[in-house]
This record gives sequence, structure tokens and C-alpha cells, in this order.
Amino acid sequence: MKSIISFQDVTKRFGALTVLDHFNFDVSPGEKVTLIGPSGSGKSTVLRILMTLEPFQEGVLELAGISYHQPHGHGPFRANERHLHKIRSNVGMVFQSFNLFPHMTVLRNIIEAPIAVLKMKREEAESRAVELLGMVGLLDKKDHYPSQLSGGQQQRVAIARALAMRPRVLLFDEPTSALDPQLVGEVLGVIRDLAHEHDLTMLLVTHEMRFAREVSDRVCFFDKGRIVEQGEPERFFSAPEQPRTREFLGSILNA
Repeated sequence: MKSIISFQDVTKRFGALTVLDHFNFDVSPGEKVTLIGPSGSGKSTVLRILMTLEPFQEGVLELAGISYHQPHGHGPFRANERHLHKIRSNVGMVFQSFNLFPHMTVLRNIIEAPIAVLKMKREEAESRAVELLGMVGLLDKKDHYPSQLSGGQQQRVAIARALAMRPRVLLFDEPTSALDPQLVGEVLGVIRDLAHEHDLTMLLVTHEMRFAREVSDRVCFFDKGRIVEQGEPERFFSAPEQPRTREFLGSILNA
């Protein structure tokens, strides 16, 4: 089966700092993959590159068969806006800080991009938004503004907004790290339902190890810009092979 995400020798530098060094990584359609590792290990950079928020200096990257190179161009991210738009139409991202528009209602936050980007008719966009708000348990909040919602509710709206674009790949960058502990469960519950009930390809960066064990088809441990160890969750968490993986899991689970 052809990968829906394929990194081939991708190198990403921030000045003199190399964050990803000839990085190789493939994800199959419908696969749920969790990326774990210490801060600065490169896992969130992988998501930001996929979302076209960060350029990269070397290598080849494809998503849903679309290259991140400009066709007939001279390197990564020599792409024009039309080509980047084609990539973005296949991928959505849920950030840790919600990123909702404060001056828009919940409903308008969700319908804005499908109307502007996908050229969806307003009636269709609203119908889709109502369906998604029902799915995340917030239909009664559709006319509220973000300031009237809890952090957990705002993140659930952000998930609905990402899904409104009908992405083939959905990225989650530490979606619960900005939440009070008592609100974490409601957001993880929505993501858990998505993982179990939908054929989306999902990449998650999280420090919630129990959750990663429940929802993932594969867990990858990052350290210093490379994948040190990966495997199916039961084996990965029960019997990690690499000393660095064991050290990291021990520090997280004993915290």
C-alpha cells in the first residue's frame, strides 16, 4: 500500500541548529501514529512541515501523492501559493492554543474556511458544521463566542473546525497541553472517538502516554531529530528495546 505521508532524507535547520537530519518516515492511509519524545526532539517540527508552516532545506516530502516541491522547481518549498493550497486541502491541524477567531461565533469559526477555501455553499457549510458540533458535543454552543467557552470546549471547536475542511490527514500538536487537568479528558474523548470510528490518517504529538497506548497503531519515540524506536503500542510501552526510550518513559510515567 502506498504511503499517504512520505519523508525521504528531509533535513530541517533553524540557523546553525539541525532539527531533522536526513529524516525518513512513512505513514499508511488510515494509520494512527503518535510521536513522543523530549521537548526540542523534532516531533512538532514534523507536523509544522506537513502543514506547510515551516520550510525544509533538503530531501523529498509527499502527502497524498502531492510533492512539497514546486513542479519543475529547484528545491523544497519553491512552491507557489496555488501549489501549497493543493497540499493544505488534504491536511488539517489542531494546535495546543486553539487559535479560534475571538470575534466570530463558534458556527462562523467552523464555516469560514470551507466557504473561503473550498468554495462550499453557505448552507452546506452550516449543515456540515452543525453535524460536527453534534459529534463533539457542542451543538448548543454554536452561537457562543470563544470567550464564553472553557478551554476544553474551545479545543473541541478547533477539532470540529479542522474536520470541516474534510482533510485526509489530521495533525494534533499537544492538543491538551494548554488545558487545566480536569478538562483534558473531554478533549481526549473526542480524539479517541475520531481514531476508533473514522478512517482518517492521524498524527499526534502528546505527553499523554495512556492515551497514546489506547488510540495508536504505532508509537514513535523521537530524540535529537530522529526516530530512536517505534512499534505497536503494547510492545512499545511494555518492553521498549532502547535504553533512551526506557529512560524517557520512566521519567514520564514516574512524574
